[in-house]
Amino acid sequence: MNKFEVKNLTLQYSDGIESLKDVSLNIPARSITVLFGPAGGGKSTLLRTLNRLNDLADVVHITGQVELFNEDGSAINLLDPRLDVIALRRRVSMVFARPIVLPMSIRENLTYGLKVAGERSMLHLEQAVERSLQKAALWDEVKDRLDTPAAMLSGGQQQRLCLARSLAMEPEVILLDEPTSGLDPISTDKVEETLQDLKRQYTIVLVPHSTQQAARTADQAAFFLQGQLIECAPGKSLFINPTEKSTRDYVEGRFG
Repeated sequence: MNKFEVKNLTLQYSDGIESLKDVSLNIPARSITVLFGPAGGGKSTLLRTLNRLNDLADVVHITGQVELFNEDGSAINLLDPRLDVIALRRRVSMVFARPIVLPMSIRENLTYGLKVAGERSMLHLEQAVERSLQKAALWDEVKDRLDTPAAMLSGGQQQRLCLARSLAMEPEVILLDEPTSGLDPISTDKVEETLQDLKRQYTIVLVPHSTQQAARTADQAAFFLQGQLIECAPGKSLFINPTEKSTRDYVEGRFG
């Protein structure tokens, strides 16, 4: 079952740069889809289109269709200007490259969004804290210091806290834009292991920080070059035996 279907998506910014050119891509549910390729290829633009963060950018032209499927098989058009964007972003969350923790305690980082959404039950809030930290593989490391400032955590722990903060809102989809680019190898490994566990329940779309990470994590991989989707295939297949020459050259390190 697909979670997203992107059809003939073209997007252009005000500076004249056409970031996406007639992109069509199906993103399956409960798996990890990796968008990879050289900088400027349109990967992050597509990622931000999936939860309408591109509304905050200077987009002057967008055509095509982007659908998000519900559990019952019905779909909503993500490009509909009447769409409730706040509700969409609760269903489709985003984790960025640089961990941005709120100037609050670890606990408050996780309950802030829920309180803004109207949750008042202390029991439900505490359950959400533990549940989200467990899912982000951070609970055992912080359970005895939930009221300490989140800024005191290491970089890798802060990134997993940002992931837990997204999970606390119980989304259906997690978008990640180079979430381990500033982390050490051990922290990177923990984040990647966490994503493999999370895909059993969530649809994950990842822009990795390296081709090696793309190959390690992808159930499905999509190679982007200069705004075009060059090739999409199951992860292992694409990295072992790409069909397009440009994909092969990039995977083998001949450019990029």
